[in-house]
Amino acid sequence: MNADQVVNKILSDANDKAEKIKAQARQKEDAEQKRFDSQLEEYKKETEQMASKKANDEKEHRMAAGRMDAAKEFLAEKRKMLDEAFYKSKDALAKMPDEEYLKLVGKWIAAAAESGDEEVIVDKNENRIDESFLKQVSRQLGEGKKQELKLADERLDLGGGGFILSTGKVRTNVSLNVLISQIRDEAEAELAGMLFGNDSSK
Repeated sequence: MNADQVVNKILSDANDKAEKIKAQARQKEDAEQKRFDSQLEEYKKETEQMASKKANDEKEHRMAAGRMDAAKEFLAEKRKMLDEAFYKSKDALAKMPDEEYLKLVGKWIAAAAESGDEEVIVDKNENRIDESFLKQVSRQLGEGKKQELKLADERLDLGGGGFILSTGKVRTNVSLNVLISQIRDEAEAELAGMLFGNDSSK
């Protein structure tokens, strides 16, 4: 083999080797491109899922906020109606005919009296509850109770009606203000429960 043939052989072998290297490189590049495309597609799917979830979460959040706002507005309106209803109830109790009012208050006193010798504190403008009335109520007290209810000299602003039973330092407030307030609190709690459920997070 002469010099030219040797050179040609070397060049041919080198060229074959270069082609093999190129082919391997192309295969590796194709494999990397496929892996990259696959990762890119997966990333797109994850991004779309995240975007969709975020959109759904935002939608749910806004819907929940909207429901809460509507419930609060409804509750505020109901409270306004309760205010008016209880104001009218309080006014109606205060303006009851004397006989009906005293019959009702007599039942309250009899139920609230524990010993039977309490002092009865009335509203500063009260003119229907007197010693004679309290003697009648005293006779209606159950067994084991004294029949010595007394009208106290002290008078207080009780909101137009009702009374306070006093025994020493112990006082039982059965004024119209307190009675109406208790009924209202119960009504508002029941209303809030109906609107928001037992779970406050709803």
